[in-house]
Amino acid sequence: MRSARQFGEVILAPAIISLAVASVFGLTLRPQEPRSVWDGVYTKDQAKRGGSFYLQECSNCHGQELQGADMTPALTGLAFTANWDGLTLGDLFERIRITMPADRPGSLARQEIADILAYLLIVNKFPDGETELPREVQALKQILFQANKQ
Repeated sequence: MRSARQFGEVILAPAIISLAVASVFGLTLRPQEPRSVWDGVYTKDQAKRGGSFYLQECSNCHGQELQGADMTPALTGLAFTANWDGLTLGDLFERIRITMPADRPGSLARQEIADILAYLLIVNKFPDGETELPREVQALKQILFQANKQ
């Protein structure tokens, strides 16, 4: 029968070896740095698809140029970016998913919403990247909407 000390050594040895290997290969145990809309979180192709969905589903109320009208807010420019500054893409995704389009709330597929988000990002001059914006809310909540590059 093993003593408590021997048992502790058996448990601690692999953990110490794992930490040593991680440090040799430059791996860290820190949480991943938060990403923002300035980190190229969508692709140009995704934004192009989103533009098509936007024209079909959103432009009747928000306008062809995303300028808004009467009681409908603009989706481009300072008012839009200031409104979402400090929130996450997950927050914006959920707002669209639950409330849009106004005449058929909740009718858009998650991929359509992600593509529309990509379109909103490209129109608002946020840089594109090599990976598509995910359609999962939890992943989108890890991407901060920052009006200005930090």
